[in-house]
Amino acid sequence: MPKLIIIDDEPNLRYSLKKSLETDSLEVITAATAESGIAAVREHQPDAVILDVRLPDMSGLDAFNIIHELDARVPVIIITAYSTTETAINAMKHGAFEYLLKPVEFDKLLATVQSAIDVSLMSRIPAQFGIAGDGDTSADQIVGRSRAMQEVYKLIGQVAPQDVNALILGESGTGKEMVARAIYQHSRRADRPFMAINCAALPENLLESELFGHERGSFTGADRRRIGKFEQVNRGTIFLDEIGDMTPATQAKVLRLLQDGSFERVGNNETIRVDVRIIAATNRNLLQMVQDGEFREDLYYRMSVFMIQLPPLRDRPEDIPVLAEHFINLLNRDMHKQIRSIAPDAMARLQQYLWPGNVRELQSAMKHALVRNVGEVLTVSSLPETCRRVAPAGGGEAPPKLDADNIRRFVQDLLSEAPANLYQEVHSEIDRILLPEVLNHAEGNQAQASELLGIARSTLRTKITDLGLTFEKRLKQDSETGATP
Repeated sequence: MPKLIIIDDEPNLRYSLKKSLETDSLEVITAATAESGIAAVREHQPDAVILDVRLPDMSGLDAFNIIHELDARVPVIIITAYSTTETAINAMKHGAFEYLLKPVEFDKLLATVQSAIDVSLMSRIPAQFGIAGDGDTSADQIVGRSRAMQEVYKLIGQVAPQDVNALILGESGTGKEMVARAIYQHSRRADRPFMAINCAALPENLLESELFGHERGSFTGADRRRIGKFEQVNRGTIFLDEIGDMTPATQAKVLRLLQDGSFERVGNNETIRVDVRIIAATNRNLLQMVQDGEFREDLYYRMSVFMIQLPPLRDRPEDIPVLAEHFINLLNRDMHKQIRSIAPDAMARLQQYLWPGNVRELQSAMKHALVRNVGEVLTVSSLPETCRRVAPAGGGEAPPKLDADNIRRFVQDLLSEAPANLYQEVHSEIDRILLPEVLNHAEGNQAQASELLGIARSTLRTKITDLGLTFEKRLKQDSETGATP
């Protein structure tokens, strides 16, 4: 269970914050002095700390420095009744997570504490490869035994100890943040702070300020100086998720940071120098964005010194059984269930579904299934409707799985090879998806399938033969019911 330590000399505030913040999933420990608070940090190894600036036995900055020396990864939230204090600002420069003004607005504090704990867990919980033993709650897993994932593991191992920037590419839900954490945790900066910023989650006018900070009065709403994330995480690692959503102005400042390690806060000409490793990720085609003038070419080449391309789940169906088992083991514990296995027909549907949301969607599907399932074997009826609609081909090999993006990439690959029969190549790949789906819908009845397709039965039979598709079980059922194959 995550732990939060509150260090404040006001007993009423300590009581109020403990009462408000403590839940079944968060333990809150309080201390009235810097000395007792530091002792609590040593003993409990908290996931976040709330620290008052003015304490009876020590300044908040001195207390922060000691906590930071104990563990630089612990997010420390500074609270102060003095909006102009330099102590809080100096603490932010040295890596404090945030500072808030008293009286503390509870909703703001709650959001800040949750964000701090999330950051702490990302830096502390190891991102491991493969599958740990059942019941292991100490690590998040990057799960997969396929050849594609083995290549990803190798690339992580190669880049992690090298102090270079890295770019992670992949569709949404493929695990880009987990890979970024693995790179950080196996790096030489693993004992320094780690910060994750989702560039797509912040309005474009706030992202630059969030990253680089701003001065009071530099824009409407800037009522105090703010220290940016790059300054806070100095000597650590920052993960910029969805870097393709950065504005041109922010791209320019990130480029300069990559070039010489310097920047200015918004509204200030003072040059600030930092030493930060950047790990970036995006689900967008950055090279295409460069060609379209939407992303700086020089920034792209600075960021793409080392790239890791994460495969979509549809391209590694052999990993679906181990992923499903992994999520069931985790969810059994969290949801107090006792699912022991997955029925073969349910697994067949999981492996034939295209998973546009990738691993994240599979995890949600497993949670949905555990909620609905009765008994110890997970059945087809408990799966989400999108998975239940996928009927496995009777007796044949699962057809290749292509969506619009795959087809587009397939056409582009063919064009690069200057084919003489492009039309036939593309339609053959589409038929590999279309024909099994229609035949499954028609329960193997070729007469009904040809009617649905609007083609002659002889044409359908020829296509099945040419593509090497087999439906022995379905065709046998046709013969048993008198249908002509």
